[in-house]
Amino acid sequence: MRTWFEPHEDEEFEAAKDLLVRRCLVWAGERGMAADPLVLGAALDSRHRSVDGRLAYWDEAQVRRFLLEWIPRYVTAPRHELDTAPESLLTLLRYLAAKGLRDPRGGAPAELERAVQNAVADYPAALDDPARMGLAKFWAQTALDNGIDLTDHKALERLPRDVEAGRVPYDAEALDSVVEARFARPHLDEQRAFPQPPLALPPARELAEAAARSEVVRRLTALADWVGGEGRTLTEAGNLRVADARELAGLLGTGEQDLEWRSAAELPGVGLMLAWAKRARIVRTAKGRLLRVAKAAPLLRDPATLWSRAFETYFELGPDMSPPSMLWSAFDELMPDVLNSVYGMASPMPVARLEETVWLVCQDYVPSGRVPEEIWRDRIGQDLTRALEVLAELGAVELSHGVADGLYSSDLTGDLPGDELSDDDPTGDGGLPLPGEARARLLRRLAEPGLLVRLTPLGARAMRERMLAEGRDAPLIGELADAPAAELLGVLMQHYPPGAAARELAGWLAAHGGDVGPLLDAVRACSLRTRAAAMLSLLTEIHPGLRSMLPGLRTDPVLGPLVLMELSERGGPGADDLGADEHLLVTTEGVLGLLEIAGPEKVLEQLRGMAGPNALALVEAMAGSGHPAGESMEELRRLVLDRMRAPAHPFRLVPGPRPGARGRTGGRKRKR
Repeated sequence: MRTWFEPHEDEEFEAAKDLLVRRCLVWAGERGMAADPLVLGAALDSRHRSVDGRLAYWDEAQVRRFLLEWIPRYVTAPRHELDTAPESLLTLLRYLAAKGLRDPRGGAPAELERAVQNAVADYPAALDDPARMGLAKFWAQTALDNGIDLTDHKALERLPRDVEAGRVPYDAEALDSVVEARFARPHLDEQRAFPQPPLALPPARELAEAAARSEVVRRLTALADWVGGEGRTLTEAGNLRVADARELAGLLGTGEQDLEWRSAAELPGVGLMLAWAKRARIVRTAKGRLLRVAKAAPLLRDPATLWSRAFETYFELGPDMSPPSMLWSAFDELMPDVLNSVYGMASPMPVARLEETVWLVCQDYVPSGRVPEEIWRDRIGQDLTRALEVLAELGAVELSHGVADGLYSSDLTGDLPGDELSDDDPTGDGGLPLPGEARARLLRRLAEPGLLVRLTPLGARAMRERMLAEGRDAPLIGELADAPAAELLGVLMQHYPPGAAARELAGWLAAHGGDVGPLLDAVRACSLRTRAAAMLSLLTEIHPGLRSMLPGLRTDPVLGPLVLMELSERGGPGADDLGADEHLLVTTEGVLGLLEIAGPEKVLEQLRGMAGPNALALVEAMAGSGHPAGESMEELRRLVLDRMRAPAHPFRLVPGPRPGARGRTGGRKRKR
């Protein structure tokens, strides 16, 4: 079972959510822990509908997002039930840790416990704040507070009329706050970011040495030293005096000291470094003087930290670039996207490809007139090159010249201008990344040598840190060396391609004495059959030693069914000589997996289609097969076998309210 799904995998996610909630409720009941199914499901919804989508990744930010934002905005239930939501969240977090499902890159169990406790202090106020409530939640909560059953669709259809007629009272002031907040508060159903490939970085010492060699770091340090403790006098316009500007240009090496100019404002290189130093809080202006910031002294003695400060403030430099450009106006949004596109690429990316995507954003701002579009497009391309050159001086990217790897043109084929358009694709784009005209233009450019860009290790590390701060998943080779075996395998099988997974596993084994025993024990301990099967399959794929051990594990009392299934699918040695008991174990293993990923209804459908009138006998044989997965086998008996044994009725009973239930059926809560 996976704990990460693409945004469009609605059915798969819902099946996994149902399974996790079902299993967590049983686990909590055995331990006397609080667990509300509505809250458990809402917690998983909040993680699925997030930037990274990792259901088992939790940290303090995610805890606070769920308790202080998600529940107040979306979850409808009586107040006394909402008040217990933190306890249910704690139960879910404990369950994930106990079952080896936790993503080890999130908070440790003790950290998450403290995060929930800290959020509890703000939780009641968040529930009481109408500005945190969504509009659908407001009306659903109003209906619930007025005794309307949220499963009564007719009553909900009458709600607007009842409100208008005054039969259902509501808080008009709170409604105004809800409506106003719709435009002020961020949307919690976040857009999913693209998964990033695992990154390998040099040791910290090498990165620090690279930062010390940065030309921008040298210039910022030299500029601060030049300003000195006394500072430098500025002109009435706020510029450096001509003599000072000429001296500084020579010191920084911008090459502008020998040019003809009348004001320091005419020196783009010096001006950019001054602006950068101000934004990095190294220098400041006050009372007509340029002054060094006293608190920046430790920063100037630490090249690695100074480099990081310079990188972060780089994205603020759009207004300081010269000459003015449409690119500079959207600089703080465009350049992070440009570098995200370069991140993790195995070969340098052609800048021409980046120019086309940047142009798609900027062309909406092109002023109407007689200037041809290609002139504007060329100007945007020149500005992008300038922005990348500044990053190269910082040491965040490396620029080169050559023919781009075929990877960058492989997705550009399809209907191009002049080709016949199909009825299904009237635009001719075929769902490809760029319009047909742009793809044709780009294919011509990619066939010839051009400017290429790739992130340096320093740049890659800095971009990874930005992604992590945004809540994105950006794996790092080596970061799982201390993870428990089960959590290691869970991350590798979902977020690492085979090559990177093998490298990460090798590092983990090196840190644990090369012993594969804990890995196999993690598979044995996994109570989710599809997850255990995926873990074993991954191990046999990326660890040759375990692959050769597989036939000898077919009689393992716990691993046996998984090994038999793996042998059957791989067709390796021993796959053709399964006995009757082993065949039954393989069949049972497959049904247990289907029960997890599709639910009991699908299992019943499959069994009846496969065995017809003998379906009940087949399930009874499975129940007596001796399969070692106790938790899964109990679900098979309860959710499948017991239903098949239940007597069929020739007529359909319509459930009614229990005596004394005031006409209410169960399930009056519903998330909106």
